[in-house]
Amino acid sequence: MEFRDKDYRFMKRAFELAKKGEGFVSPNPLVGAVIVKNGKIIGEGYHSAFGEDHAEVMAIDSACEDVKDSNLYVNLEPCSHYGKTPPCSLKVSKSGIKKVFIANSDPNPKVAGRGIAQLEDNDIEVYEGLLAEEGRKLNESFFHYMKKKRPFYNLKVAQTIDGYIAAPGGDARWISGEESRKHAHYLRHKLDAVLVGRGTAELDDPQLTVRHLNGRVSQPTRVILDSNLKVSIESKLFKEAKRGEHLSDIIIFTGPDIDVEKKSRFQELTGVKVVELALNDNNRLDLDDLSKKLINFDLVNIMIEGGSNINYSFLKAGLIDKYYIFISPKILGGNDGIPVFAGAAPDKISKSDKIKIEKTEKSGEDILITAYPERGDS
Repeated sequence: MEFRDKDYRFMKRAFELAKKGEGFVSPNPLVGAVIVKNGKIIGEGYHSAFGEDHAEVMAIDSACEDVKDSNLYVNLEPCSHYGKTPPCSLKVSKSGIKKVFIANSDPNPKVAGRGIAQLEDNDIEVYEGLLAEEGRKLNESFFHYMKKKRPFYNLKVAQTIDGYIAAPGGDARWISGEESRKHAHYLRHKLDAVLVGRGTAELDDPQLTVRHLNGRVSQPTRVILDSNLKVSIESKLFKEAKRGEHLSDIIIFTGPDIDVEKKSRFQELTGVKVVELALNDNNRLDLDDLSKKLINFDLVNIMIEGGSNINYSFLKAGLIDKYYIFISPKILGGNDGIPVFAGAAPDKISKSDKIKIEKTEKSGEDILITAYPERGDS
C-alpha cells in the first residue's frame, strides 16, 4: 500500500504521544495510538507507566464517538499476550476498528507478528511499515535489547575542546554550561539508570539524580562499579538517597571476593543493594556479567557518566551503543588533564574506533554531538 500524507501525519502524532511515556514505561517500549474517523482524530492514548493500560486501550476508551469503521495508527504492533494487562489485539479486534496502521512489528518473541495475525483473523486490514525507521529509532533501546539480550549503553561526556573531562586533580565543575547540564538531567530522566565508577562517585561526590526539570520526572537507578567496595558511606549519594528514601534505587556492583561481614555491614549502614560480579581475564569487573545482572533488575537503557577508566572499559568491550558528547568552549591546555578515555591507545589511527555522527547542535554555549558507533553488528 502507498501511504498518504495524512497517514504520515497521524503516525507522527502517535510518536509524539509515545514520547510522553519516556522515563516511566521501561522495560516496556514507548507506544502511542491515534484513532481517526472520517479524517478526524476521535481518540488518542499512550502507554504512560509500566503496568498501566497500553496505548491502544487508552485511545479506544478516550474516543469521543463510536470507533466502529475507524482507523487506528499505532507505532508498535498491538500485543497479543497476557502480561501486566490483557492483550491489546483482543481489545482492538472487538472494537469495530476497520484498519490498523503500524510503524513496526513487535520484536518481542511473545508477540512477533501474532498481534497482526489476530487482527487479520478478525477481518481488520493491517498496514505495516509506516515511518518504520523513525519507529525503530523511537524505541532503539527496546529493539536493541530484544535482539542482543543486553542493555543499551549510552555514554554521556562533558569535555573541553582539547578532550579533557577534568583537570589533573579531578576538578570538573563546570566544564559544560547550564543548558547542557539541564539536558543531561533530561537524559537521566528518560533512561533507566546512571552508571559511574567509584572514582567518580568519590571525586565528584554526585547525587546522580534528576533535578532542574519542571513537571513529573523519573529518578534513575544509580549504579556504582566498585570492585573492592571502598566507596565512602559518607558520600552525598547515600545521604541524599536516605533523606529521600531512594536507597532501593542504588546498586553497587563489586567483586566476588568481598568479605561477607564487610558486605553485610556495608548494606546495613547504607541500606543499598550490593551485588557481586565475576572478574574478567584482566582481574576487572566483568562487563558481560554486569549486563546480565542489570537485565535482571529490568534496567535496559543505561547512561554511563564515567570516569575515564569506566569509559575506556566499555569502549574496549564494544559495549557503547550511543554517544552524547558535550563539547565546551574551554581549553584546559597541557598534557596532564584527565582524558575521556584512560587507557592504552592503538598504535595507528587506522585502528581507532569510528563513530557515525547523527546530529550536531548548539546546547547553550556548548556543542552537543549525538553519535553511534560504526560496527557491523548493529
